[in-house]
Amino acid sequence: MIVSDLDHTMVDHHDPENLSILRFNALWEAKYRQDSLLVFSTGRSPTLYKQLRKEKPMLTPDITIMSVGTEITYGNAMVPDEGWVDVLNHKWDKNIVTEETNKFPELTLQSETEQRPHKASFYVKKEKAQEITKNLSEILAKRGLDVKIIYSGGMDLDILPQGAGKGQALAYLHKKLKAEGKLPQNTLACGDSGNDAELFTIPDVHGVMVKNAQEELLQWHAENAKNNPKIIHADERCAAGIIQAIGHFNLGPNTSPRDLPDLLDAKLDHFDPAYEVVKFYLFVERWRRGEVDAPERYLDNLKVVFSSAGLYVNPFGIEQSFDDVVGKLKDCYGDKKGKQYRVWVDQVFPVQVDSNTWLVNFKKWDQIGEVQQGCYTSAILSCKGVEPSQGLTWVHVHQTWMDGLTSDDKSWFL
Repeated sequence: MIVSDLDHTMVDHHDPENLSILRFNALWEAKYRQDSLLVFSTGRSPTLYKQLRKEKPMLTPDITIMSVGTEITYGNAMVPDEGWVDVLNHKWDKNIVTEETNKFPELTLQSETEQRPHKASFYVKKEKAQEITKNLSEILAKRGLDVKIIYSGGMDLDILPQGAGKGQALAYLHKKLKAEGKLPQNTLACGDSGNDAELFTIPDVHGVMVKNAQEELLQWHAENAKNNPKIIHADERCAAGIIQAIGHFNLGPNTSPRDLPDLLDAKLDHFDPAYEVVKFYLFVERWRRGEVDAPERYLDNLKVVFSSAGLYVNPFGIEQSFDDVVGKLKDCYGDKKGKQYRVWVDQVFPVQVDSNTWLVNFKKWDQIGEVQQGCYTSAILSCKGVEPSQGLTWVHVHQTWMDGLTSDDKSWFL
């Protein structure tokens, strides 16, 4: 299980090409999605979290922890955990918090979207933070509340129930998963700021502070976990630091398909449909960006891996033979060059339907600048008559637009 903060950890806001998160995405979908859990743990409210998803090439997590550990939701539908709500209600009264914080002119209320049932969020100047934290803690305790106050990012001050926070939310998840017999073999916690420190205090958790971690987290580490070999400070920024930690702790494969210079050299000794899907759509991105060396070699390979009787049904419902698809690919080489065009796949789930055949369902996304398009995709892949080193044969691909993402962009392809 990977539990990662988002801003400046999984998501690098100083990486306009989004390369580090795209490297992580390819690795996760190719090697981990089917038997591991991805958890995003963010200080963002649901509103701002959903906004970030529209801007950045993010995967869909299995579990989302939001509002600094005060909200836990599951799956695509983001179903809330009612048991967690019950835990947080202990010695908490949002009305009292509002009443007392109104008496501090140094506190500036954050936007309405960031005020949640179990979180009050403010901005405060760095030099005032320690004093206000101390005074507020004493006042709220006298009012009968049991709260914690977290200062992070050099300006954000959050007031939460004592039982809340990213660390407690993770501990709660561990307990719940253990009771269900689903506790992961390993957990890797990833963060960059003060509100991530709690993640590293949970027993048996591996931790990575990304290279660009803030001073407040590095200071916490120096004072509390300097000699803990399970927590490292990465040499790489953001998601690249997470990949580094996977390798450092020997948690599993840590070579992203995006790190392969020549995708035709990526031979396997076994059939792996998820890996094939990730690799193929990485090829589509490189092809349309004009980044493929020896294009004719790749076209010859496509004629082999695409079944001669295969069909592609695009999201507009138009059928094309795979021969036509190869022809269209030939025509669109480099048509997205210089346009910040990126492709990724999400929630890749293969199901073996017989001894030779897999049905693979996934979401295919592309992005130009900050404009995203996505569709549900089903692919049938076969190993009949081929060796693992040759890769699986693509028999059929069918795409439909996601709800609310219907497009009239006729350049959409595969």
